[in-house]
Amino acid sequence: MRIDIITCLPKLLESFFAHSILQRAQQGGYVEVVVHDLRDYTADKHRRVDDYAFGGGAGMVMQIDPIARCIRALQSERTYDEVIYMTPDGVRLNQQTANALSLRQNLIILCGHYKGVDERVRELFVTREISIGDYVLSGGELAACVLSDSLIRLLPGVLNDETSALTDSFQDNLLAPPVYTRPADFEGHEVPAILLSGHEAKIDAWRHEQALERTRTRRPDLLEEQAPEPNA
Repeated sequence: MRIDIITCLPKLLESFFAHSILQRAQQGGYVEVVVHDLRDYTADKHRRVDDYAFGGGAGMVMQIDPIARCIRALQSERTYDEVIYMTPDGVRLNQQTANALSLRQNLIILCGHYKGVDERVRELFVTREISIGDYVLSGGELAACVLSDSLIRLLPGVLNDETSALTDSFQDNLLAPPVYTRPADFEGHEVPAILLSGHEAKIDAWRHEQALERTRTRRPDLLEEQAPEPNA
């Protein structure tokens, strides 16, 4: 997989992709992440990428010209499956979307900033708009990192235990069950005996029951989403 991220603040992304699982994924050849400085694609001598909004109003708007140049330059080199714009009014990211996008080959992620991008960018170039929640950030860089992390960890070979990602929260519309490690007894607080039994089938059943209970308590909406529709 290749992920190209377009931003006017590339240094914000450097550290995120330089450590832990994301670094190992790149070093292992599972993913290539390339960050593009939008200012490199502007014809303005001051390298400006924003301007005042037509019609007035507070805030600046990202111009279409540099964004178009960058996207077209990338598309001239390879075919992209999606051009994704990170925006608060996009479709909220969930595990199912992450699963689907992890199967793609080449992605462009555009980070918004200021008051957003010229609407014509969305009309002409963007194929998918994604939000990471109902709140506003200073820019789309953090959101792009969240999306990238959610995809990269799903790529075969990235995690040491390839079944790990399949048992994460939301993979089956359930929250993950509680997990424990050593010591088995911490100041009188003991690990559930079933987890020490070595009986794999019973442990799996216990974990499923715990996942159901945790979901009922904390996110009942997830169970409602997967409930079968009543017969007409």
